[in-house]
Amino acid sequence: MGTELLAPLDLAFWHLESDAHPMHLGALAVFAPAPGATPPHVLELLRTRAAAIPRLRMCVRDVLLPVGGAAWTVDKDFDVHRHVRRVAVDEGDFMAGATRLAGELMEQPLGRGLPPWQMYLIGGADDGPFAVLVKLHHALADGMRAVAIGAGIFDEIAATTARSAARGRPAVPPRSWLPDPREVAGMALGRIGEVGRALGVGASVVRAGRLDLRSTAFTAPSSGTRRLATADLDATALQRIRRAEGGTANDILLAVVAGALRRWMAERGEAPAGSDPRALVPVSRRRPGGAVSGNRLSAYLLDLPVGAADPRERLRAVRAAMDRNKAAGPLKGAGAVAVLADQLHPLAHRFGAPLAANAARMLFDLLVTSVPLPRSALSLGGCPLSALYPMAPLARGQSLAVALSTYGGRVHVGLVADGKALPDLDRLAGAVEEEFEGLRELVTGGRVPVPVS
Repeated sequence: MGTELLAPLDLAFWHLESDAHPMHLGALAVFAPAPGATPPHVLELLRTRAAAIPRLRMCVRDVLLPVGGAAWTVDKDFDVHRHVRRVAVDEGDFMAGATRLAGELMEQPLGRGLPPWQMYLIGGADDGPFAVLVKLHHALADGMRAVAIGAGIFDEIAATTARSAARGRPAVPPRSWLPDPREVAGMALGRIGEVGRALGVGASVVRAGRLDLRSTAFTAPSSGTRRLATADLDATALQRIRRAEGGTANDILLAVVAGALRRWMAERGEAPAGSDPRALVPVSRRRPGGAVSGNRLSAYLLDLPVGAADPRERLRAVRAAMDRNKAAGPLKGAGAVAVLADQLHPLAHRFGAPLAANAARMLFDLLVTSVPLPRSALSLGGCPLSALYPMAPLARGQSLAVALSTYGGRVHVGLVADGKALPDLDRLAGAVEEEFEGLRELVTGGRVPVPVS
């Protein structure tokens, strides 16, 4: 793997970052102990497997051409010990201590001169559970590709990769550096189509922008601090709700987030009946079998119906809004603002990043994303993976991001917040579980919930 130019959207994420606004994704993977899997053994296993992932040896370097551009290049001085470290948890409650510590580690930006990633082995007692916090810069990958890259640490994936390497890759027939004329024509037509879509998205962004920006808990000034919280939902119950109410599992989870925000806002003394907070819901534009690196993202905008008191009404509102988004497609509407990045010159990303970062709150208040995980059971050094909580980055001027993933019959919810703006994030995580349980009982148990006023 040699030199590879950063794609426009990757370059945008690279330049959006500042010390107070780190742009890395994260995941907190929790493992149950297994005989013989000592912390030193697991740490060495992590280092060996991470070092074997080619993408994790790449760092970002500026290039002369295109002007303002940057490229991924192999770090000739790569040392995995700089990236994989062990930290201890002192609290008696391991999960609480690991989450607190992970929040502190997520505050720290990744080094710009090194491959932009870190892994931390978070351990308590040597014979107890442990966690691995993975941090990957958003320029390196979107959520789906982050999973593909990070999965290389698991026993099952590492074994498959080793077998493939032993067999060797099939030879690729040589190809002329001159493209086929039909390919040139197709590329030109595709480029014209992309520019046309970008113009349409640009017009939608202008129409969707909000000039009456209110100061809320979701849009408080950034402090640079991070707080993490987690919630766990029953995936089987989620499917029962889906079968009973229709729609998709993602629709239900979005409605649960809306209901949880309503509960949490009411406890804070904020009026849920005010303007509904707007969520950015990322959508992958990646084709099956696409490249491991880079971002291929669009998004939908969704007004979360926190003003609706009835859970079923909230779910119907979410379904209707998401159906409209899907009918329009991921390349239309203001939520597809990432498409614009593909049309900008690298200099525009380098010098326009601060303006773009500050404009994010004009479009949305918080991010809610779902991250797909492998369905098969995973382990590390024989220790079974029991939970994996994805962590999304915060946009500048925004205080909350919610990420969800399904594994082992559970939906794991990772909440990332500005630590000063949302010091009661644990209460919001609890509200997510309460709202889900209330919806489950309403749909499958016949209980009529008391509306949250």
